[in-house]
Amino acid sequence: MIALRDVALSYGERTLWRGLDLDVAAGEFLVVVGSNGSGKTSLLRVLLGLLRPSAGTVAVNGRPPRRGSDLIGYVPQHKAVPAHTPLRARDLVRLGIDGHRWGPRPPRREARRRVESSLRDVGAASFADVPLDLLSGGELQRVRIAQALATDPRVLLCDEPLASLDADHQRIVSDLIDRRRREHGTTVVFVTHEIDPVLPFADRVLDMAGVPGSGAA
Repeated sequence: MIALRDVALSYGERTLWRGLDLDVAAGEFLVVVGSNGSGKTSLLRVLLGLLRPSAGTVAVNGRPPRRGSDLIGYVPQHKAVPAHTPLRARDLVRLGIDGHRWGPRPPRREARRRVESSLRDVGAASFADVPLDLLSGGELQRVRIAQALATDPRVLLCDEPLASLDADHQRIVSDLIDRRRREHGTTVVFVTHEIDPVLPFADRVLDMAGVPGSGAA
């Protein structure tokens, strides 16, 4: 599902990593760890098509990754929502379906069905109409997972989704993502500093600090 061959990534004269070979199979749960500066988030940005590698080849489902692909879902790090943000939970999920699109969009009825289905799948249907700034950290992460899954992606990229959550919500979020993997065969790449909650679900752990040229100390 994901294949990297001899990939390097540089920022100016600084090489973040080089010679990275990586295969992640369909339905595999890969946990990515490493100290700050080792390039964990940069790896996700390469897979999202937001960064071009300096060398080597990258393929997702046999093709180079591209920005805005429905093939890939993305769960960002938890961050508080500014007060009085004029969006409800269901609005954020809808943005995951067509917020990045130019041109034709899914019919309104189909988009609404996907939103409702995604919210149900993560146990967020009961607060679908609640403004984002009134949700707890755990509730907001459920909604962000629903947003990432709204296009039924084959790959789910998660960037520190457990940060700033208490232990109970870390467990809930980790379990939700693993359940999606098991029920749909979704490939998961999960970047985290909080490895204990997600370790029971991991098929492999990639330590970016061990990649040649890593910026980590």
